[in-house]
Amino acid sequence: MEIATKLAPIGLALIMLGLGMTLTIQDFIRVIKIPKDFLVGFVSQLILLPIVALIISLALNLPAEIAIGLMLIACAPGGVTSNVLTKFANGDVALSITLTAVVSLISIISVPFIMFSSIDFFEINIVKEISMIGIALKMFAVVTVPVIIGMLIKYFAKDFIDKQAPTIQKISIILFSLVFISIWIEEWDNLASYILNAGLVVLILNVTMMIIGFYIGKYFASGVAQQKCISLESGLQNGTLALFVGTQIFGENITVYIVPTAAYALIMMLTSIIFVFIIKNKS
Repeated sequence: MEIATKLAPIGLALIMLGLGMTLTIQDFIRVIKIPKDFLVGFVSQLILLPIVALIISLALNLPAEIAIGLMLIACAPGGVTSNVLTKFANGDVALSITLTAVVSLISIISVPFIMFSSIDFFEINIVKEISMIGIALKMFAVVTVPVIIGMLIKYFAKDFIDKQAPTIQKISIILFSLVFISIWIEEWDNLASYILNAGLVVLILNVTMMIIGFYIGKYFASGVAQQKCISLESGLQNGTLALFVGTQIFGENITVYIVPTAAYALIMMLTSIIFVFIIKNKS
């Protein structure tokens, strides 16, 4: 998995740079203007998702390595894929972008906290010496800094960036795909066993969270567009960020822990496309 681990920080930084280029200060002010919809999505993604992943791990008595891998993808924020699919589903794209941006920025604190807590809970021994603060600082460098740079680029070249927005989204999705295609190529001989070991588990997590997000949105969000957005944000995670954090924590031993993330990246695309197809037909 050497190629993937080298690609992850570069790919993640470029993806976050692209995200920053789609943001303005208004996207953050929107949190104040529409706090209910934001809070519903925030709670579903940042709080319920890791809790559901933990419940699944304990209920199915998963091996510690698979459980840690599941927690790794569960604590990752949403990615640009959720923004694109929310648009296809006629959901609230502005809310999706705001959730992705805010949760991504908070992730430099939430992800290390959840991961180190999970490592203690499942009694995993880390060979690599790394602290929670160390992980947070590295995440700040590849998540927060590129977002800020992207926002500055948009501020000083708004007309050009606005015209190139679709291209920026496509490049981000291509980068995300390349990281995981490289994993699948490198680990091709083991891919079937990965899907066999973790496929059902991540499918359960993914579908469960999309259903939870859908019904939480139905009862607590302000409309159907927001409901669609929250459902997709609950089920689509930034696998590149999960891979980056995993490599920083586990180093060369990343392979066994990244199995659920690699499986999730494939499965979430299939389930979310099916979800979008179903709700568009119902509409």
